[in-house]
Amino acid sequence: MRNVLVTGGAGYIGSHACKALKAAGYVPVTYDNLSTGWADAVKFGPFEKGDLRDRARLDDVFAAYKPEAVLHFGALSQVGESMREPGLYWDNNVAGSLALCQAAITAGCLRIVFSSTCATYGDQDNVVLDETAAQCPINSYGASKRAIEDMLQNFDASHDLKHVVFRYFNVAGADPDAEIGEFHQPETHLVPLILDAVDGRRDALTIFGTDYDTPDGTCIRDYVHVSDLVDAHVLGLKWLEAGKDSRVFNLGTGTGFSVREVTDQAEKTTGRPVPIEFGERRPGDCTKLVSGSERASKELGWRSERSTLDQMISDAWRWHQTGHYEK
Repeated sequence: MRNVLVTGGAGYIGSHACKALKAAGYVPVTYDNLSTGWADAVKFGPFEKGDLRDRARLDDVFAAYKPEAVLHFGALSQVGESMREPGLYWDNNVAGSLALCQAAITAGCLRIVFSSTCATYGDQDNVVLDETAAQCPINSYGASKRAIEDMLQNFDASHDLKHVVFRYFNVAGADPDAEIGEFHQPETHLVPLILDAVDGRRDALTIFGTDYDTPDGTCIRDYVHVSDLVDAHVLGLKWLEAGKDSRVFNLGTGTGFSVREVTDQAEKTTGRPVPIEFGERRPGDCTKLVSGSERASKELGWRSERSTLDQMISDAWRWHQTGHYEK
């Protein structure tokens, strides 16, 4: 068996990665404390409940499954919360990643594919961000991810812990087969919030800030389909299996859409109106984040094949109508 440990494998992106790994011939072993993940999302391999900060538990799981690599998604990821409670992010994300790296090295598992974020770049307006852009995070979420990237470089230098880092832009959509999808409590991501408003699960979508320096005053983001995103992780794993050196890749489309453009497309895709109300800007929100992903295309052969707004919303809507996970 070709076991791969997937931290956060019960979460949104992690569960989609488990499905992609299984399709590629691996056995995804989910390691998740279910603080934000869902047991119902673990469909494609074994499940081990545990916290990243529990070193003894990690050691037991590494010993039991002897994974050949780790896909590391386990993290807190709410920007607003990270502004209010930075200690949570340094403890969970950084301390948890430190325990994971040390357990992996002890077990001789020296390949990690890491889920990072475009939030490490901070607010750099009117710039297409490639992997060489300065990292200037403006919230604790982005700062914690940058710290983990630095940690991985240190462990590579000292213990040959090879890694691929993916800096995501905004992830959206759902499994095209509607087996799994996106659901958080509380929900903070734009597309599921829109769909909740469309079908009456919330009164309205709140748009935070209408005075940004953009054509319609709302934030602009680069959206990538979750299925395209996890395909890149399988390619990243194969990159490491081929003996290549550690590398950082952006994952986005190079095209930005404003919040209002996303709501307009949602109305077209669902055929229903999106009730909207307006609120003040949220601390930590950037004006515009758009990816330059040429490196992933050229070096990994990655393509964002499903990452149109219509396709992402259509897949998310299909899953949204099937119901949600239950704890």
